Amino acid sequence: MNSIDDRWLIERMVVGELMVNAYIVAWKPAKEAIIIDPGGEAEIILERIRGLEVNVKAIVNTHGHGDHIGGNREMKEALGVPIVIGRHDAGMLTDPWKNMSAQFGMPVDSPPADELLDEGDTVTVGDGGLKVFHTPGHSPGSIVLAADGFAIVGDLLFAGSIGRTDFPGGSLDVLLKMIREKLFPLGDDCLVLPGHGPQTTVGEEKRSNPFLQPGFRIDW
Repeated sequence: MNSIDDRWLIERMVVGELMVNAYIVAWKPAKEAIIIDPGGEAEIILERIRGLEVNVKAIVNTHGHGDHIGGNREMKEALGVPIVIGRHDAGMLTDPWKNMSAQFGMPVDSPPADELLDEGDTVTVGDGGLKVFHTPGHSPGSIVLAADGFAIVGDLLFAGSIGRTDFPGGSLDVLLKMIREKLFPLGDDCLVLPGHGPQTTVGEEKRSNPFLQPGFRIDW
């Protein structure tokens, strides 16, 4: 049975018009943290960082869609830390049309990436490490960040649902393949922390998520 090392601290804040889950992930002994997907309302995130008295090392985006990167600029200006994203979504940061925010009438222009992530990389927080999985399907460069007992999955998988695959670069077949090949091996007890909505577990989604049942198909 998986369990989360109690040296990790994970805090979720729901931010922005599309109610994105922004996460503060900290290694408590070092009081060191990263911010994942600051989608908006940066001051709320910054206030919580100050309250926790942690030293933020990076802003990490699970993917490049506008609702997940909307607070990047303000966070970077306040903290002076690098912006980190999967290699294949880097171009979305600075282009409101590519990150889909312009189409929704809320153009987002993030600073460019300072560091790019690939499959098998590790994001270090204190003495802890988050392994990077490249998980396209929702966007070409979507990533999952996983440690023993938990995974922060962006818009790959939700409680009872999956990420949209009708945006440019999306693929339903690829997304379902990534869930099965990258998330299922983490174990049924692995806590899934999605980009929207409540947390769940790998096992719960295997049992009850309609998109993950044998024989699932969509007839368009």
